[in-house]
Amino acid sequence: MGFDVGRPENVCSSRFVATCLIGGLFLGASVLGFYLRFPLPHLGFKRRKKKPIRVYMDGCFDMMHYGHCNALRQARALGDELVVGVVSDAEITANKGPPVTPLHERMIMVSAVKWVDDVIPDAPYAITEDFMNKLFNEYNIDYIIHGDDPCLLPDGTDAYALAKKAGRYKQIKRTEGVSSTDIVGRMLLCVRERSVNDSHNHSSLQRQFSHGHSQKFEDGGSGGTQISHFLPTSRRIVQFSNGKGPGPDARIIYIDGAFDLFHAGHVEILKLARGLGDFLLVGIHADQTVSANIGVHRPIMNLHERSLSVLACRYVDEVIIGAPWEVSRDMITTFNVSLVVHGTVAENNDFQKGKCNPYAVPMSMGIFQVLDSPLDITTTTIIKRIVSNHEAYQKRNEKKAESERRYYEGKTYVSGD
Repeated sequence: MGFDVGRPENVCSSRFVATCLIGGLFLGASVLGFYLRFPLPHLGFKRRKKKPIRVYMDGCFDMMHYGHCNALRQARALGDELVVGVVSDAEITANKGPPVTPLHERMIMVSAVKWVDDVIPDAPYAITEDFMNKLFNEYNIDYIIHGDDPCLLPDGTDAYALAKKAGRYKQIKRTEGVSSTDIVGRMLLCVRERSVNDSHNHSSLQRQFSHGHSQKFEDGGSGGTQISHFLPTSRRIVQFSNGKGPGPDARIIYIDGAFDLFHAGHVEILKLARGLGDFLLVGIHADQTVSANIGVHRPIMNLHERSLSVLACRYVDEVIIGAPWEVSRDMITTFNVSLVVHGTVAENNDFQKGKCNPYAVPMSMGIFQVLDSPLDITTTTIIKRIVSNHEAYQKRNEKKAESERRYYEGKTYVSGD
């Protein structure tokens, strides 16, 4: 018996079959398009692209250290894009005292931090209403970020009062155990110790920096500086690390050094080195190695502090914490190093004249190269800036040391880091 399309019940059945076939074809095409990345048919609605959350953090970033970097890391975690304002030299001088590093060096440092997306030069020290509106309207900032330590203007008012009032303020946890005031204090203490007794035993000073003992200036009881106690954790190192190794065919570049008081000169030579390959491995010498080869009053920053500062740099892929002074053939093989480099501007550049050349092996292998350093800055340069303006920096530190003392005395636990 044939199929009679004219019957009502058969018409309904054929319509149902046709609907299923068309629906199945459309569903199949959609699934196929999803896997093959074809554009889907227009269904009358569009998925709105999610607007990125932009956050803003400002600061002096003078004598930039791993504490600054950790603050920027935390700020970036509160949004999708981080814009950083770098306060002008004039504003720092007016509110805190003379900066150690000028604006152009501080801009290099901040721009090199791996969590920073954009930088605004000459930012004001205080968030004024005009500048806040500029942040919201021109830079599309959603939130303004600062640490849990108070930031007061010379008149005693809160520098972030307007942002808090606008409901666009978020707070992060201050990094324990370090501040620019502390670092300047270490250098001042080092200079004072030398002047009192230049042959002073290294262990009484440098080890205090490494192990967090306290020291104070004794100027008739006026002010002082405390050597902060940095407590390194594996979690902090993981937070700063890229967490990725080199690819199987990667060209690995190796550069080593003390990287003490991490500065713009370090950043520029690391940027240059990274451009020579696919992966930059940085060896950071141990405290004892630095002291033996550069001087008994060095390093100012201990090994873990120096390691975090280098890890925060966007041009660095991996570090060796406590790298040997001599680059051995075994080390080159272990890390599959393609090229060992060294800058023309460094604390110790007479390595070829000494009895023990740390780069003798890579030189013999034909994989050693000297790079022209873009900036003529060393750690000694930074220390000399402090020494040349000793009184101004000591006065600044006495003022800041008091505010930091009050902060630590009244400090409460802040979750998250």
